[in-house]
Amino acid sequence: MHTATQQIDNGVNVTALLGAREALAQAPLAARFTWRAHSEWVRGTHTRISVEDFHGLGEAQQHRSRFTYNADHPEVFAAEDHGPTPVEYVLVGLAACLTAGIAAVAQHRGIQLRSVKAMVEGDMDIQGILGMDPEVRNGFDDIRVTFEIDADASRADIEALVAQSQKRSAVYDLLTNPTHVKVELK
Repeated sequence: MHTATQQIDNGVNVTALLGAREALAQAPLAARFTWRAHSEWVRGTHTRISVEDFHGLGEAQQHRSRFTYNADHPEVFAAEDHGPTPVEYVLVGLAACLTAGIAAVAQHRGIQLRSVKAMVEGDMDIQGILGMDPEVRNGFDDIRVTFEIDADASRADIEALVAQSQKRSAVYDLLTNPTHVKVELK
């Protein structure tokens, strides 16, 4: 009897990722990246942000195209609601990073994904950002990520995918560990 080997395809080129990891182990300075976002105020609380260039592998790099985002605040904040709020972009980044990690880890472990859905919620008391109470922090009090994953794997294997993605997520790390941020005027 002939047993067919199932081809796993989650759209992640694990061979290239592992090759990059191996190459960077030989040249660790090339692993230092600088990511950039360029922001320009439009009007009110509306800002337009573009992402196009970055530095990595020891030289200037470009995305295939410029990505443009709008950020604003909703009408309930007396704004014009031209885009998600900046804190919602943080939730977007976390969802995207964790989900990409799940796909990469699943591909590497030979697990076929059928669907990956996440709900990312962040609780915030806006009395802080409105200057109403100096004891209330300006940022999130709590963030919750809930995944629904359908895959050819046991629940324990799927939990391991989520755990490994969380362990390797840059955005999760940014949110759970202090990061030095310098703001200056040019």
